[in-house]
Amino acid sequence: MSSFRRTHPLRPTSSCWRSENPRICPSKSPQSTLLRWGCTLFASSVSALVTSVAVACSFPPAFPQAPAQSFCRHATFEGEVTAGQPYTHPLGNGLVLFLQPIHSGWILRVLPASGPIGDHDYAELATPPYQSVTPLSISTDFSFRAQDAVGWNPRRFRFATSKASFDRLSAVYQRFEQAGATPPAPLQLDLATEIAQASEGSLTLLDVRLLPGTADQSRSAAAVASHFSQTAHTVVQAPDTPATQLGKLLWIRFRVDLDLPPGFLRSSTLSVLSTACSAQSTNLQRQ
Repeated sequence: MSSFRRTHPLRPTSSCWRSENPRICPSKSPQSTLLRWGCTLFASSVSALVTSVAVACSFPPAFPQAPAQSFCRHATFEGEVTAGQPYTHPLGNGLVLFLQPIHSGWILRVLPASGPIGDHDYAELATPPYQSVTPLSISTDFSFRAQDAVGWNPRRFRFATSKASFDRLSAVYQRFEQAGATPPAPLQLDLATEIAQASEGSLTLLDVRLLPGTADQSRSAAAVASHFSQTAHTVVQAPDTPATQLGKLLWIRFRVDLDLPPGFLRSSTLSVLSTACSAQSTNLQRQ
């Protein structure tokens, strides 16, 4: 994964989105109702199918549990990573989980284990809102202080589990993006349906070393960062490093939990427990 060079689309490039700036800017893209903080238009259509997406727009995200059908597998692994370093773990089915290092922390991605990397990844499109505060960004972006990034714990997300399911999700997303500021309801429903079929995952911080930020907590961070005191952490005092408003994440140890649908060819590096399967996961085995 060391050759990965593409700029992450979840990190806006406009100056008003920089982590140093406390302002959250409105999206300038056509699908602003989905991308901006409120996600009002998309959330209204999703609520009938994917409660998780509606909640994700107001934080923290939570995923609906469908009735049990057969057996799925709950996979888990632990890892650690130091600031500025990448982390990669094979998942199986030709996919890897990748923590992409950025100046402010890391971005969680699910990527193909080999071959070209497209404009979007398997977790990004399945975990709205887009280009806004997201559980996939373990960082001090969007005016989060280091202690806020730690306090958002655990972080829940969704991900496509196969190339076929990702291709369908990507195709619907592209149509949605091209539809302008008010996509038709059937198109919104199509995107919500594809997101609902994605598998669920979470990243839980087990221990952290950080330089805390000195700024007051932002309103966006206050909405999700409620578990700082319950998360094991070490505040590092660095006399030769001046304090900053947002601080810095220096090292994290974490656990990733994933629900894998039947037929998913898992990596032998995952610890797996058989669990009751949701109707959504049962559908995924046909993908």
